[in-house]
Amino acid sequence: MPEKPIFRLRGIGVDYQTPAGTVTGVDDVTIDIPARGITVLAGPSGSGKSTLLRTLGLFEQPVRGTISFQGTETGKLRHRDRRALRRNHLGLVFQNPTDNLLGYLSVADNLRAAAESAGTECLPDDILDQLGLGGTGSWRISALSGGQQQRLAFGCTLARRSTVVLADEPTSQLDEASADRVLDTLKYLAGQDFAVIVASHDDRLIELGSRVARMHKGRLEKVEEREVVP
Repeated sequence: MPEKPIFRLRGIGVDYQTPAGTVTGVDDVTIDIPARGITVLAGPSGSGKSTLLRTLGLFEQPVRGTISFQGTETGKLRHRDRRALRRNHLGLVFQNPTDNLLGYLSVADNLRAAAESAGTECLPDDILDQLGLGGTGSWRISALSGGQQQRLAFGCTLARRSTVVLADEPTSQLDEASADRVLDTLKYLAGQDFAVIVASHDDRLIELGSRVARMHKGRLEKVEEREVVP
């Protein structure tokens, strides 16, 4: 029997109010997102992929349509229940590495804080070793490169034991070598049975996707299913 999707989106629409009037960020998006593997929301700037990602992360509230997470319709949840769902299940990684971390804490303490925020515990050294950051636990965040900071941000999702990892253009501000390490981290997370959902226009990242949702002007143009070679 096919595995149930972790997200079901039906007719999702997101609007923004601007001085010039209403602007539609996402319009009539219907898609199922699998509970495993890497799903890439692909498209140029302004295509709606980042808006859709924030909607999945429960940071945006759709004005049309429904979103279900593990069978629960999120629009019917109370505010505190939405916060609990985000805290316990959804790990969001922003494109600017420093936006994901607490600069006044050490590397290891960032992982401990992430775990504590989700009511759990972690072993920082184990997570750092898994992500190729062994030996950096006592470092300040500013001592890490951008790519290392981004990998640590993904480590925080491991520390929180998130069910879903959502990443918005995670390689866009990195050099090629740093981006390669982040791609390796995404493959590692997918191999640990996370649902990894990424918004990106990076061709190399798109190639990692077991499912690629092509966005254009706020609408879903097509969904490509792929067999990814390890």
